[in-house]
Amino acid sequence: MSSRQWESESARYLVPRGAGRPDAWAEEAAERKGRGGQRLLEAGVVEPPEAVARALQLADGERAVVRRRLVLLDDTPVEIVTSHYPGRIAAGTALADGRKVPGGAVTFLAGLGYLAKRVEEGVSCRMPTAAERELLLLGAHEPVLIVSRVVFADEDGPVEACEMVMNARDRTVRYRMRMG
Repeated sequence: MSSRQWESESARYLVPRGAGRPDAWAEEAAERKGRGGQRLLEAGVVEPPEAVARALQLADGERAVVRRRLVLLDDTPVEIVTSHYPGRIAAGTALADGRKVPGGAVTFLAGLGYLAKRVEEGVSCRMPTAAERELLLLGAHEPVLIVSRVVFADEDGPVEACEMVMNARDRTVRYRMRMG
């Protein structure tokens, strides 16, 4: 693996953090001798896009909370993460605020009783939009890797729909599963 190649496992981002531990990204970056950070681009209650409303199984007109972040590695943008949460769960909470959520959203949701029990992810690749190209500092012919995730908490149904738009350069997403 080259020093620039980044290999990541999705599972670590679905486990609540212990008290005083950094968010999963900051921890992963530190393990690689880097500095992981995030810049919040948007937070609040919104009318979600149709695909998000469908993924979250929202009723017609039901609102969602959005958190959109620019993920940084040593102050360089590497990923844009847009998470939506059902408004009935997240409106009026720290997730709807324009501030950092200590331990991350997974830890916050766990504190409300919503633990990830099932996850569905899809991976695709495409050329970035002009806004994505600008935020990620990409060249004219550099593609992005897209990981779309829906997190389910047992009978509570979906609690998060997330889209991660990543600089595809030197990026590997690894999955490990236990069967039975």
